[in-house]
Amino acid sequence: MSQDIVIERFFETIVSGARPEARRIIEEQTHLGVSPQSLITDLFWPTFDMVERLHRNDQITAMGYHLSTRLLRTIVDQNASNLLSRVETPPAGRRVFAACGPDEGSELGAQMGVDLLEAHGFRVRFSGGGVPADEIQQLVQQDIPDVLLMFCSAPSDLPHIRMIIDNLHEVGACEATQIAVGGGVFNRADGLAEEIGADLWATEPLELVQMLLEEPETRATEDQRTVGRKRRLPKAA
Repeated sequence: MSQDIVIERFFETIVSGARPEARRIIEEQTHLGVSPQSLITDLFWPTFDMVERLHRNDQITAMGYHLSTRLLRTIVDQNASNLLSRVETPPAGRRVFAACGPDEGSELGAQMGVDLLEAHGFRVRFSGGGVPADEIQQLVQQDIPDVLLMFCSAPSDLPHIRMIIDNLHEVGACEATQIAVGGGVFNRADGLAEEIGADLWATEPLELVQMLLEEPETRATEDQRTVGRKRRLPKAA
């Protein structure tokens, strides 16, 4: 059975809120040897992305959206306990503080990224959404994590994220902390992550993990930004 068919089956199941049927699909995939990480990257994330796209375009009812996001959140929670840290881990385990927008979609998308980061040896704290910008800034300045990760799926979340980044840059705080962003709003607006001053951005969770593993020292300056895997060269004198 092709992966597209599996995704379509899973989507139809969660949008109707059919919990036993959704669990049965996961059991089938596990029996076929699909790993917990692959469940996230090849099934949960594509399905989540489809639900968010349909919701954004008013092509899914409010009931369908709520049923699907709640059920998928439960399944993602259950899958997290099965993730194993068998891959090569970063030295000493880099520390990540993660936050996101207040809506269900932002939290669900961020959680998948957080789960994969933790499975790859990162030490993660995740506040979820709804935390005031000044409290996030205060925690970052006190603890100085290696990475500040902010996930944004809705345009309404952007002012919150921009304020945090601007404030950290303005006071010159946490020079060693990478600022990484992800989520649908950055996928839909080319250059947005660069514009708001982020060091790194990713289109999906596994890409985020790979970037943080491969570019642990990447930091933005006034003349250089890193956007995804594309780096702008410094301006000529």
